[in-house]
Amino acid sequence: MYRSAPERAKPYTPYPDKLFYKIGEVSKIVGVEPYVLRYWETEFAFLKPRKNKSGQRVYIKRDVEVLLDIKRLLYQERYTIEGVRKRLGLGSVDSKTKTEKKLRKTEAQPGQALEHVKKRLREILSQLR
Repeated sequence: MYRSAPERAKPYTPYPDKLFYKIGEVSKIVGVEPYVLRYWETEFAFLKPRKNKSGQRVYIKRDVEVLLDIKRLLYQERYTIEGVRKRLGLGSVDSKTKTEKKLRKTEAQPGQALEHVKKRLREILSQLR
């Protein structure tokens, strides 16, 4: 959606200085719907808000600042999700999923992994002798 220049150049609005913010508060501060914040959690692995005893997401001030940066990069500077990941130096989802697949494969075959470790340790021991 195209936004006019005055709308894009809105001044930074300070938000209350608190220890924790609920998703509704963060939604208002950042200016996006709560479902967008939940979606960003799935796309950016570093966004993992804690949950309180009742299961509600609680964000800290640093989370809010990161979300404001993500929004700026996506909406004002017109980056893609992948572009934001690269800009923030966090790699891609593909590399994350490849690592997860390797771990799952190793977990599915613990005997093979154990044999590999034993073999490698024997090689190291023989080099030390």
